Amino acid sequence: MKSFIEFIKKEFRHIFRDPRTLLILFAMPLVQLLLFGFVIKTEIKDADIAIWDKSHDVTTQKLTTKILSSGYFKLTKQIESESEIDELFKNGALKLVLVYEQNFEKKMVNEGTANIQMIADASDPNMAAILVNYAKSIIKDFNQTNNTQIGIQPKPRMFYNEEMKSVYMFVPGLMAIILMLISAMMTSISLTREAEMGSMEILLVSPLKPLQIIMGKVIPYAILAFIDAALIIQLGQFVFGVPVMGNHILLLLETSIFIVTALSMGIFISTITSSQLAAMMISAVGLMLPTILLSGFIFPVDNMPIALQIISNIVPGKWFLLAIKNIMLKGSGFMVIWKETAILLFMTLFLLFVSVKRFKNRLE
Repeated sequence: MKSFIEFIKKEFRHIFRDPRTLLILFAMPLVQLLLFGFVIKTEIKDADIAIWDKSHDVTTQKLTTKILSSGYFKLTKQIESESEIDELFKNGALKLVLVYEQNFEKKMVNEGTANIQMIADASDPNMAAILVNYAKSIIKDFNQTNNTQIGIQPKPRMFYNEEMKSVYMFVPGLMAIILMLISAMMTSISLTREAEMGSMEILLVSPLKPLQIIMGKVIPYAILAFIDAALIIQLGQFVFGVPVMGNHILLLLETSIFIVTALSMGIFISTITSSQLAAMMISAVGLMLPTILLSGFIFPVDNMPIALQIISNIVPGKWFLLAIKNIMLKGSGFMVIWKETAILLFMTLFLLFVSVKRFKNRLE
């Protein structure tokens, strides 16, 4: 029994001497708990909305005041035509539009009912459903408080996703995750494998230059990632009915930029790690987890605390998702997604410069 106890003590000493094991046992659960605790929130505050008031009477003003004072909504613009709705949705300036019909108060008095149309941007179906339900609850409370009978159209109009299919959100999100997995994680593991196994020295004595070694290692993963992206788009379109409303070439261009960004991140990780395990852990915690949680794939970024919203700005997946959802679901052109494209390009050039420089220094 004494030998067994000593053996257990020895194993504890081994565990506490290994920083990587401690990272897995304590740091990763703590980070995941904090991230999930702050990120997974269903409540929404200060969502940007627009109001199209065709009646401009006392009742519509009272109801508008109640909606805006709830804390859930923030009035971005008063609109006067339907054409403004599509433009504001495409620019990402709005989440919801409330439309009061003409002669709202008169119809409520004479007919006992008046209609409010709720138009939501359903490219993110979860967000759209939550906002519509919030608006319905406020209007229901207004009915009870004022003893009125305001009729709401039973089927709110959902722009870009009329049937509220969740697959419209998951296909772009899976593209970001899979491309990050193949491009960044596999690249970092592949490069650290060469160093860990000692085969990098063999490559160094070959006629190849350091930059050629890097390119030779990452090009296969870039090609495979691009093929995977094309397959996901095709499967989403023909199997799940996810449309590609915009330009296909622009979509593939944005995808290519994101792949190069992810490859650059993989090269960078390989320059700061010396083992495949470490590269895999950093890729999983530093790249995959933020892509899933902080990119807006599952949870709206607007719901997160300000600190996490700021951190999300350095997650490439966030900008990639914004760009391809605009192209695929909204049919947006380059002038709408130029900001996202510019940010991805800046990230790509910066990471390429730093990664290649560090890798060349390490090889030499």
